[in-house]
Amino acid sequence: MAGHSKFKNIQFRKGKQDKLRSKLFSKLSRDITLAAKSGVPDVNSNARLRLAVANARAESVPRDNIERAIKKGVSGETDNVEEIRYEGFGPGGVGIIIEVLTDNRNRAAANVRTIFGKNGGNMGESGSVAFMFDRLGQITYPPAAGSEDKVMEAAIEAGAEDVASDAESHLIFTAYEDLSEVAGALETALGAAKSTTHVWRPKTGTPVSDDDAAGLMKLLDALDDDDDVSNVYSNVELTDEQAGGDED
Repeated sequence: MAGHSKFKNIQFRKGKQDKLRSKLFSKLSRDITLAAKSGVPDVNSNARLRLAVANARAESVPRDNIERAIKKGVSGETDNVEEIRYEGFGPGGVGIIIEVLTDNRNRAAANVRTIFGKNGGNMGESGSVAFMFDRLGQITYPPAAGSEDKVMEAAIEAGAEDVASDAESHLIFTAYEDLSEVAGALETALGAAKSTTHVWRPKTGTPVSDDDAAGLMKLLDALDDDDDVSNVYSNVELTDEQAGGDED
């Protein structure tokens, strides 16, 4: 029985990873499609499309998938797809922003509202949470791109606004409208980025109790699992223990 249980556990984890990768590919493809729809289908003339294609390539999305996504945008197959932002509050009063890509506004709204209701949160009005965040460009590099000093120097030269480095990545932040220009300059200095996107960065964090932290993570996971949801942002501030880190 022990061996069987171990196999099932490994199988479950692999299945979850496969699901996450499948959702990532779908999201990247939708980003490409919407970028192609919003402008010309040429990466040299469409900055949004150039960034979307670069992100897809960084995650090893097949070339056929990328070309198919561009054709969908040009053909008008996605005329009924909408980009929608929802806002709400989780356990402990944590602010949450949800970005959705959907072909059914009513379904998406109902699903998000249900997830909030089942997990101790509640939907807010438009603007009730967004003011707690800054809308910025974010360029992500792996640690191998260079030391903190090297990345900081390159970011300053490229016109970035801020850099946050840790053991897992270098996050370079730009003004919203400067993302494409800064990304291009950084590619010359540091090579291709792991991802380039617009994000909601919290202005300040909201600490929560251990009980609220557990419920909040359940809410955030449920939102992220929804097929229509593209991105989920929160201003939660967790301790090392709440985040699952070491106690020392």
